[in-house]
Amino acid sequence: MGKKNTTKRASTLIIVESPTKAKTIGKFVGSGFVVRSSFGHVRDLPKRMLGIDTANNFTPSYVVPLKAKTAVSALRRDAAKAGRVILATDEDREGEAIAWHLAHVLLQPAKKRKPKTEQTATDVPQPTAIAKPAVAVERITFDEITKKAILKALETPRVIDQNLVDAQQGRRILDRLVGYKLSPFLWKKISRGLSAGRVQSVALRLVVERERERQAFEAREYWTIEALLANNDLQIARDEAQNGEKLPEGVFVAKLVEVGGKKLDKFDIPNAAEAEKIADAMRGAAWTVADVAQKEVRRNPMPPFTTSTLQQTAGRRFGFSAKQTMRLAQMLYEGMDVGEGSVGLITYMRTDSLNLSEESLEAARAYIEDAFGTPYVEGAPRRYKTKLRTAQEAHEAIRPTDPARTPEAVKQYLEPAAWKLYNLIWCRFVASQMPPARFLETRIAVSAADGIFESRGLVCQFDGFQRVYPVKTADALLPAIAKDDTVKLIELKNNQHFTEPLPRYNEARLIKTLEEFGIGRPSTYAPTMSVIQDRGYVQKDEKRCFVPTEVGYAVSDLLTQHFPLVVDTQFTAKMEEDLDKVASGSLPWQNVIREFYEPFEKLLAEKQETIAKMVEETSEVCEKCGKPMVIRMGRFGKFLACSGFPECKNAKTLPGSDAQKTDGIAVSSEDGAGVCEKCGSALVDRRGRFGPFTGCSRYPDCDYIKKKNYAIGIKCPKCSEGDVVSRRTKSRRFFYGCSRYPACDFATWQRPTTDAPADPALAADQTKEEA
Repeated sequence: MGKKNTTKRASTLIIVESPTKAKTIGKFVGSGFVVRSSFGHVRDLPKRMLGIDTANNFTPSYVVPLKAKTAVSALRRDAAKAGRVILATDEDREGEAIAWHLAHVLLQPAKKRKPKTEQTATDVPQPTAIAKPAVAVERITFDEITKKAILKALETPRVIDQNLVDAQQGRRILDRLVGYKLSPFLWKKISRGLSAGRVQSVALRLVVERERERQAFEAREYWTIEALLANNDLQIARDEAQNGEKLPEGVFVAKLVEVGGKKLDKFDIPNAAEAEKIADAMRGAAWTVADVAQKEVRRNPMPPFTTSTLQQTAGRRFGFSAKQTMRLAQMLYEGMDVGEGSVGLITYMRTDSLNLSEESLEAARAYIEDAFGTPYVEGAPRRYKTKLRTAQEAHEAIRPTDPARTPEAVKQYLEPAAWKLYNLIWCRFVASQMPPARFLETRIAVSAADGIFESRGLVCQFDGFQRVYPVKTADALLPAIAKDDTVKLIELKNNQHFTEPLPRYNEARLIKTLEEFGIGRPSTYAPTMSVIQDRGYVQKDEKRCFVPTEVGYAVSDLLTQHFPLVVDTQFTAKMEEDLDKVASGSLPWQNVIREFYEPFEKLLAEKQETIAKMVEETSEVCEKCGKPMVIRMGRFGKFLACSGFPECKNAKTLPGSDAQKTDGIAVSSEDGAGVCEKCGSALVDRRGRFGPFTGCSRYPDCDYIKKKNYAIGIKCPKCSEGDVVSRRTKSRRFFYGCSRYPACDFATWQRPTTDAPADPALAADQTKEEA
């Protein structure tokens, strides 16, 4: 006998996306409810075909993915036995669309399996009309997964918001059309395995353009002059004044800001000769205090986090990738056992709004007064307004579900990374409801000859919100001196500077730029960061900043030159605004697609005929067939290939190309190791899915691969026996480890010197990966 189904007929079925979320909510709702998980999306566009009828108003053909069929069958059985069905997917557009798809598949009888030999036209996904759900369902949403929030949501169910569904469908269909139409074009013109996307291509263009700006940058020299000064009655020598990081009491530094009655601009002192000329005129002059001014300066707290600001701050502070930040935030949102049972620790983490509920404001103020006292409570709650025109103000900012649940109270229950993120979110929210920090700023102006030197000091008088969320503000104490006092010159120093190029984009900078342009939405930032790396379009340098690869340059240049609208920031931002209009019900989603697709399809057909495949001629001759060798672009960069392909498949690494390098270290066969140990043929350098390698030139007839490490010329600082070699993690990020691993577990993200310490955390992570 089969296992008896214990689901009660009169029960209420609640469906969410995540098993963790289902488990947490199940503990809140009681025995009259059954909570099940859909395990994410239950319908999508077909994987191996376009799935969009472009001639019939862009009607999509949805299918149940193979991985979702088991879950869908189980949900249908549960829904058939339930007296009430409630869809409790996430409150954003993606969650609304999942609820809509669930409504379409529930209670539909499962199709009988056809014999494998029977292939009919009905096997092809049929267009899915935009219609009302197939079953009557109720929809609930909530910002946080707490008992109070869930029970309140159950009291106020609603219908599925078709406008939000249409906005998600519009985005999905638009992205499918761009990807499925442009990607084959890239395969044909550059190399197979490449892809294009509406947001990812814009992000790639930003990275490429920034790198070219850096390459074209020419440093410009400029100089500044600083004076080390002291009270006139202070007896102190130059060496004593400069000893240590902190200046002795009575000693301060002033910077030249004015000469001959003219305020100095950055480049007014262009060289050492001009700096020395100005300094010489002042060394023998009298140094007198020209002015002393004081004023109070206030620094206001920052607002609570949105998705983008959380990803940026977690990246800067902890080195978290956007993907890692969202994974940890998802865990905190869906529910974790913190000693009082499983509960959601933070509100929904995909949001661009700064709104805060009245209940959360009251809870924060009560906690602050109890923990820090009345001086740390603002006169009225602070409310923040986002500057983004497209922000969904109905949502809340990311905050703790209960401020009284402090980071210290839950620390023992959370893994270190999750606790760091919770602590960051908690501190930022609580601080947002605290008074400003107050500082006393002192400005001293000192005259010497025809120059004015200025020094500014800042002393904290009340820490305010910084009691919870410290911001780097180093106190600078200035001596107690008055106007017309004389001061003593200890040293006059000329400092040389050079302008620097704009920094490369890291994940935080790129997300901030995309948000400023209005490109993408909270749910798209992390996937965009991942896809441009996974496709091999960018790599990260030692500072974890994006550097375009040869393939990245090629893809970006081709799209920028021939499909400028696809990678235009303003056009992409307008598309996002149009999708927002769809979400508000003021614009049909088909109109958005049509406006883009019709000219795009015409342009694509034209470019297919007029653009040749990316090939460069060379003077080298193929040693196998005698035909000229050409430079082609592969998934991993440029390589040499025979022009007689596919009749002749001779190919080899191009010296100096990305395909021959790993972290700047050339891949080349070692002396005396250029013969295959299996068949005696010559070895050649190649590059595969996991990076460069040396293999037999007779591949695929001989599959020999020679293992090799990429030493950087430094002995392991931990064991002193092995060499430090460059390796890659599964996510293709470079790190440095000992060649004797696992006998020695030295590992570090930074390129080590001879005295570099080991990074135990990284070594532990690498041990897990290798296992």
